[in-house]
Amino acid sequence: MAWDTERTKGLLLEAATSEFCTRGLAGARIDRIATEAGVNKERIYQYFGNKNALFDAVIVAALSSLMDEVPIEGRGPEAMADYAGRLFDHHQKDATAPRLLFWEGLERGTEVVGLPKRMANCASKVNSTIAALPGISREDAGDLLITIVSLCDAAPVLPALDGLMTGGGPERAERRRAAVVRTVYLAAAALAAEAQEPLNAPAATA
Repeated sequence: MAWDTERTKGLLLEAATSEFCTRGLAGARIDRIATEAGVNKERIYQYFGNKNALFDAVIVAALSSLMDEVPIEGRGPEAMADYAGRLFDHHQKDATAPRLLFWEGLERGTEVVGLPKRMANCASKVNSTIAALPGISREDAGDLLITIVSLCDAAPVLPALDGLMTGGGPERAERRRAAVVRTVYLAAAALAAEAQEPLNAPAATA
């Protein structure tokens, strides 16, 4: 029987995603990943090279999936607020991307994995933001996206701090979502207004 390489890679990526989300890069163990996947650990080295390369593959796969699952749609500040709300909802159901990104930041600092793919994904998001808010600069679009990502990613990875700050409660996630959406709407509206200022400025008189 021929070995199903793609299925094996999928099993390893799934097991590795769980391991890295829970323990980070330094704490993850190849033996545990292989056991969870039901695959000989030599397959990890054969397909991915080493633990660092496997971590790279996990992050790229998770973020690429997120790009497809939560697109920016529509135009205006409402579109960016809607995107933030949907991203918040996604992370409440599946905290994989936030956890991986926090571990990456803690353990790797500014080192970026999967650079070409991730640069293309980020450029696509920036372009979508500019399309939603015509006239804003690429830097402003990037700043707005970082704000959205920071707000949405923090919710599932800082639960203790959230509870200390707010007291928690059964409707906490709903209230936090509303705060995120409101913040993003106001930020996007301010950028949109600034982008239109030259068009609305009165003509100079002689």
